[in-house]
Amino acid sequence: MQDALHTPVALDRCIALLSPAIESNANPIIIDATLGMGGHSKALLLKYSNLKIIALDRDLSAIKVATDNLSDVIDRIQIVHAVYDELSAVLANLGIEKVDGILFDLGVSSMQLDQADRGFAYSQEAPLDMRMDQSSGLSALDILNTYSYGDLVRVIRNFGEEKFATKIADNIIKARAAGTLSTTKDLAEIVKNSIPAPARRTGGNPAKRTFQALRIEVNQELSVLERAMPQAIEAIRVGGRLVVMAYQSLEDKIVKKAFAEVTESHSPLGLPFDLPNSAASYKLIISGSEGASEEEIAINARAQSMRLRALERVAA
Repeated sequence: MQDALHTPVALDRCIALLSPAIESNANPIIIDATLGMGGHSKALLLKYSNLKIIALDRDLSAIKVATDNLSDVIDRIQIVHAVYDELSAVLANLGIEKVDGILFDLGVSSMQLDQADRGFAYSQEAPLDMRMDQSSGLSALDILNTYSYGDLVRVIRNFGEEKFATKIADNIIKARAAGTLSTTKDLAEIVKNSIPAPARRTGGNPAKRTFQALRIEVNQELSVLERAMPQAIEAIRVGGRLVVMAYQSLEDKIVKKAFAEVTESHSPLGLPFDLPNSAASYKLIISGSEGASEEEIAINARAQSMRLRALERVAA
């Protein structure tokens, strides 16, 4: 059993950002698009007795833990096994057109990192899985054993922003031919040996970028997020709010772009007012993005890379 008292990143800030939308409706509905262990949902449900939540997660293990953690408020939350780019379909199946708020807490969860056998952590020896939904899809080992040299370079370079991607891919190909690649420890050692010693002395564990790249590829995280953002933006009612926490630059760029597209006026530059039907239907609640406080980072290292963005719908 995971720690039910685990405190999610930016919990108080997320509640504060969603509260105006919740408090302006007698029967508010929030979507928790990334349920995880249920920390954000539980805090919201305990604060607002009239609130109902629709929660999505692709990880069946997380759903089991969250269901236990939410046992005392389970009558006000509907948990759906789904990826968040299925958000529109989930709402349609439930007969819901618009909601008051949506929360995304992106990336790998603390629970997934803590479960050694899931293969997300380079610090623990485990099978190379990395699937958030272990009921389907290719594992990291499947990718490492079947992708071409060129595809491995593409994944590691683009999703890991790794400048030594060609050398790492070359050594992965050699290791799989020799039958010496099967665990997270094997991969971490391959990465370490592929990076020159001077470059290994800074920036933390040298395997971090390659593991991130594989995880993103296994779970198709960026393409899923690109599909999910327009659905989430459209799903909030006038006065509703969308709050997104990202933990790496590639995710944050997608969120930033999606927010910019719907908050910019379409009136010609230089006009002191918006032309009819040209004003943006959404506004940014946060100018740019916010990070976690130093106090929170000291308590929760995962918060260090977090970027928080939020917008509100102001017109239909």
